[in-house]
Amino acid sequence: MSRVALPHDAKAGPTKPEVRAVLLSKLGLTDADHFVEVGSCTGAVTIEAARRAGRVTAVERKESRLEVTRKNLEENETSAAVDLRATEAPDGLPDDADALFLGGSRNYEAVLDHAAETGVDRVIMNVSRLEVAGAATEAFRDRGLLEDVVQFQVSHGYELAGATSFDSDNPVYMLIGSATDVATDGGERSEASRFPEDQR
Repeated sequence: MSRVALPHDAKAGPTKPEVRAVLLSKLGLTDADHFVEVGSCTGAVTIEAARRAGRVTAVERKESRLEVTRKNLEENETSAAVDLRATEAPDGLPDDADALFLGGSRNYEAVLDHAAETGVDRVIMNVSRLEVAGAATEAFRDRGLLEDVVQFQVSHGYELAGATSFDSDNPVYMLIGSATDVATDGGERSEASRFPEDQR
């Protein structure tokens, strides 16, 4: 798979490639899936999803950023049909999403309400601020969505005095959940595998 090209600037950093790799692994998108991104910004995640999912809907409240998403999409090879919507979520969210990603924290509670009400199978939110991560974890838990929380940090090497040192990226908290009651094996899904009911 070719790398994602992002020649157009949305004046906001894209989700880093290493974070996207973990995200895509957790989403497990197939060509039968309808993927929805809330806050497409540069379009990095939308592009990756459009190479795997059957349909993609990208919602972005800022017209200028949605235009950047559109331009960057044109610079990349994708296979899925992509519907770009200039609106603020939860407005404009489809009712038939199989997987939903929140790249930011604006209106996340209303978006999670929509995901719970419409039975989205995979719901993932990335957070970089500790306080928001705590509040968002509780919001996932309160709606019966929470399955896992992953915190990770990536460092990149650079040359320093003839040797290799590292610059670290900001830590990312990845909240992972589901609004469906049936596990992929066809059996009853436990009440959030890592967060059983007696720990909620």
